[in-house]
Amino acid sequence: MPTILILHGWGSCAKNWENVKGLLEVRGYKIFVPDLPGFGQEPPPATPWNIDNYVEWVKDFTKKNNLDQFFLLGHSFGGTVAAKYSLRYPEKIEKLFLAAAAGIRKKTIKKEFLKNISPFFRSFSLLKRIFYRFFVKSDYQYTSGAMRETYLNIINEDISGLFSQIKVPTVIIWGDKDDITPIADAYFINKEIKNSKLEILSGIGHRIRAEAPELLVEKIIKNA
Repeated sequence: MPTILILHGWGSCAKNWENVKGLLEVRGYKIFVPDLPGFGQEPPPATPWNIDNYVEWVKDFTKKNNLDQFFLLGHSFGGTVAAKYSLRYPEKIEKLFLAAAAGIRKKTIKKEFLKNISPFFRSFSLLKRIFYRFFVKSDYQYTSGAMRETYLNIINEDISGLFSQIKVPTVIIWGDKDDITPIADAYFINKEIKNSKLEILSGIGHRIRAEAPELLVEKIIKNA
């Protein structure tokens, strides 16, 4: 029975993938969707983590569940983890699926401007919430404790230079209306990963598993 390991995005959890999981299971796949540390039922780490810590957690999860060969799908932040996992443990992966994967953190004039003025807003709780929600479009305001520093560690690591090093077969799935990880990122990753395949979902945004679960499953099965 073919096995798929799904890594959810930041702020998400395994429960949000139940529909996709069910659709794949009835098609004969064995599906694992763990809560990553700090999300769902999985407690946050005691100290701030970075992407590599999550990669090693995934490695431990696959070992505990006797996953030797599997398809790996990562969405958004989960795509960042999946990409780095595929570089460290390529022998485990039959095929890598990157769905609206995050990790391209290129500096822009807007980002630098917001970074410079953000300390002012942090002094005022109401203004801070408005600032992060509408201008930065960040999950920072929803984090606390070790997860707050973890979040900063994650968004401050740009893995754009690593995609060209991925050698496992890769399928990139992206909505053309994504306003979180722009479609330009999909074309960039497709160009960087040699022989990768790009599947564009017309009219779909960032939350592919919620907006088009059947279409996502169709693309996974088609390319598995």
